[in-house]
Amino acid sequence: MNINLLLFQDTAASGSSLIWTILPFVFIFGIFYFLVIMPQKKQKQQLQEMIAALKINDEVVTSGGIIGKIKEVKETSYIIQSAEKSFLEIGKSAVVGKKPE
Repeated sequence: MNINLLLFQDTAASGSSLIWTILPFVFIFGIFYFLVIMPQKKQKQQLQEMIAALKINDEVVTSGGIIGKIKEVKETSYIIQSAEKSFLEIGKSAVVGKKPE
């Protein structure tokens, strides 16, 4: 009977150690989520809102570094003027921001 009591205590202690083994990983994931994932989601949402609000004559910068003025807005792209007679059609996903003042 005394042996059964010792076995029960051993299994209870191992269940407790499992919690202490998993807890640091949960804590690290929580920190990672609040420091990396949330700010990245917020930044992506702000970029999408800015792209949706672009209109004709706004100056934009593309992911390729091209700076131009929007001349026409299409469903999935923009026609921009990058030089006096140079017109380019770029995808909306290529826009990374407005031209800094």
